Amino acid sequence: MKELTGVEIDTLFTGRDPLKELIEEAHARNLKVIAWFEFGFSSSYQENGGKILREKPEWASRNKDGTLVQKNGFEWMNGFDPEVQDFMLSLIMEVVENYEIDGIQGDDRLPAMPCEAGYEDYTINAYMNAHNGNKPPEYERDYAWIKWRSGLLNKFMKRIHDEVKKSKPDMLVSMAPSIYPWSEEEYLQDWPTWVNRKWVELIIPQLYRYDIENYNEELNLVFDEQVGVDELNKFYPGVLLKVGKYYPSEKFLRQMIESNRALGINGEVFFFYEGLKRFKDFFMEVYKEKAEFPALIK
Repeated sequence: MKELTGVEIDTLFTGRDPLKELIEEAHARNLKVIAWFEFGFSSSYQENGGKILREKPEWASRNKDGTLVQKNGFEWMNGFDPEVQDFMLSLIMEVVENYEIDGIQGDDRLPAMPCEAGYEDYTINAYMNAHNGNKPPEYERDYAWIKWRSGLLNKFMKRIHDEVKKSKPDMLVSMAPSIYPWSEEEYLQDWPTWVNRKWVELIIPQLYRYDIENYNEELNLVFDEQVGVDELNKFYPGVLLKVGKYYPSEKFLRQMIESNRALGINGEVFFFYEGLKRFKDFFMEVYKEKAEFPALIK
């Protein structure tokens, strides 16, 4: 990152190594550290591409109008471009090889691309080479066009897994995508394939819902159709604990946990940690017994 942008770290932490500090403190308390590559293929948030695309404008993702892809305030690199993939993987491997982390994680931006993306020269040419010279559909949500692009991201997911495992075989590969099939329709994330092909040890779909009926509907869909019985020990639902000023009620939290246990799901992942402080007593009660972290699933 420093080579590309001149900026090595958030200037608030210049002269320090906060990841190293975190690992030391966490491991001293028997906590695992999974490095989260939150931005993924997004280059910036409301900065018109930010530092990365100012340095590498050819890495920009383009929609069918030829303009930079922006979605929900985020601007995007072209995650189909091998150079961009190499850059992203270099960031991951820099952490894997230099820190005593326990795993790595992507989410709804890694590996992911907005469905509006894919109209860059590189991607168009790659599509034409694979389709007898025919150009991609103008309709960005064309089913076959969605599947072809999600297939490119599946290949990159495999590459992430393989490179991490080649370096450190016991390191966890964890992913927290959006719910399926919305994840593929909007962000080209075909994550059931990642589970089926054993490219992840932990899958944490973001089951962020605001009432128990909707939560149970999504939970049962994943349980019945997307994660097989043999893979159930990889599945830990993502539970929304705080966003903006929103917090769930303790009743709703308890209901979600009870729904998970009723299906034999032995844990959950809360987003995000600030909410823990609000519910300290609740969590002390619900999780009073020490839990074993799930063993690495070969």
